[in-house]
Amino acid sequence: MFKIFKILCLLLPLFFVFSCSSDEVAEEKRFSAEEYFEKAQTAMAEKNYESAVENFQEIERQYPFSPLATRAEVLSAYAHYKDEEYEDAIAVLERFTKLHPGSEDVAYAYYLRALCYYERISDVKRDQEITKKALDAMNEVVVRFPNTEYARDAKLKLDLSRDHLAGKEMEIGRFYQKRGQNVAAINRFKEVIKNYDTTSHVPEALYRLTEIYLTMGVVDEARKNAAVLGHNFPDSKWYEYAYRLAAGGADSPLPKKDTKGWFDGIIGGEEKPEVQEENEEISEPENNDDESEESWLDSINIFK
Repeated sequence: MFKIFKILCLLLPLFFVFSCSSDEVAEEKRFSAEEYFEKAQTAMAEKNYESAVENFQEIERQYPFSPLATRAEVLSAYAHYKDEEYEDAIAVLERFTKLHPGSEDVAYAYYLRALCYYERISDVKRDQEITKKALDAMNEVVVRFPNTEYARDAKLKLDLSRDHLAGKEMEIGRFYQKRGQNVAAINRFKEVIKNYDTTSHVPEALYRLTEIYLTMGVVDEARKNAAVLGHNFPDSKWYEYAYRLAAGGADSPLPKKDTKGWFDGIIGGEEKPEVQEENEEISEPENNDDESEESWLDSINIFK
């Protein structure tokens, strides 16, 4: 009898524990999946992103088979994104794309992941690892979902990301050039021309190569780069700047826009091309790598 009593004494606390746990579970499930979703919507509208994440996660935890569960997973990542918790958002999105490759929200998930990198693109003077990840992620959206609205926006951001990376190469190239490390500078400018040929930095890269080769006395290479600059970017300030550099200084007259082979006429040729009558004041253009745009995600009804 004593043994039975002892066993009952041991089991009684466990009974209370299980009883309390059951009460807690019952208390937790006082909201339906739809109610949790509505609470999350309200929190998002109030920019209370932490609360939104908690309510979306409750749907996943308590109602994993609900039609709202998979959507709640993506939207919890979106709430992390809006709260600038980018790594948390990426973790959620990568798990989602692995578990739900056939979901109707998978294209959006890949795009949102790319945005988590894109929004952190830093100044060209800093390391560009995030920019490279943004480039890869945006390209993945374009390749996987070419006919979606996400791909169209990703293509635009791809161009901006490439322009940013090209700006980094130019920054380093100018640094080497100022230090007289011409070979290192040439390699950076050639990198821009070869791998970022659609960016806004190509005219300057061609000019810088012309400038360095003239300084080194390598006239043939200077002539080649100047010819490409004049042929492809005749209206660029860098074209005018290169002409004046080769002609003898900033006060030299401008070439006519339709002049061909003007560089040959200055170096190694017999005649100089005709020039315009007016001498415009030409200053070296400033670089502007601060292009940005508001994410159009904010205008989408994500709770449709």
